[in-house]
Amino acid sequence: MRVTVLGKSPSWQDAGGACSGYLVEHDGVRLLLDCGNGVFAKLRRHLDYVDLDAVVLSHLHADHFLDLIPYAYALTYAPRQQPVAVHTWPGTDCPACPELHAPPGARDTFRRVVGVWGNEGLIENAFELREYVPEDELTIGSLRIRFQPVPHFVPTNAVEISSAGGARFTFGADHAPSEELVEFARDTDLLIIEATLPRPEREGPRGHITPGEAGEHARRAAAKRVVLTHFSDELGKDWVRSEAEGTFGAEVDVAREDAVYEL
Repeated sequence: MRVTVLGKSPSWQDAGGACSGYLVEHDGVRLLLDCGNGVFAKLRRHLDYVDLDAVVLSHLHADHFLDLIPYAYALTYAPRQQPVAVHTWPGTDCPACPELHAPPGARDTFRRVVGVWGNEGLIENAFELREYVPEDELTIGSLRIRFQPVPHFVPTNAVEISSAGGARFTFGADHAPSEELVEFARDTDLLIIEATLPRPEREGPRGHITPGEAGEHARRAAAKRVVLTHFSDELGKDWVRSEAEGTFGAEVDVAREDAVYEL
């Protein structure tokens, strides 16, 4: 299995960066995990967008799905997607229509967001939209996908993607401190975990963790490889890494656009 980081920023993008997005490839299957702001352009550097098999969303915050909008425009209006010849494109009776697996309420959320400027069915018409529940297990080609609810401000799922050969990649998504994530990620080959906050929230319900808490979660899960994500470049990658290594007790990586992890 091959995992490429397309975007690692939190809800505002790093300079030149993108929000949450990860390309997962195995045995000819191509899957996009989350599609936040800026991810579509990053995807195009690695893959022809009509060749993607599926998108899986961890939750319905904008920084994890907003680039479905330009992606849907491309699938709808790109010359290659039209039924008649346009310029060098010969026309097609079978335009690309990737699967889109999203949490309950996705259809209504997309319609509200896109409907502001009129075409409320844009996303559901461009993709094959299917709403999943956390108990579902998805099979997309040679990949199996499982979900685990984690505490956040909206219903959110950590995502496990495993290959037929047994490799496991766990994405924590966005979450407060979570015993559920620790158990879900137990002994995973690759844990990509958020490290959003410089310090815990001072008031109200928690929705994110610090780099130190990320390292502690990874240590308790006995993750074999750890990558920190969803933090701003303003925190500084060296500080983020140092905080997490202090609690993990070993080396960790920090996510960067175009980084590739082979499992």
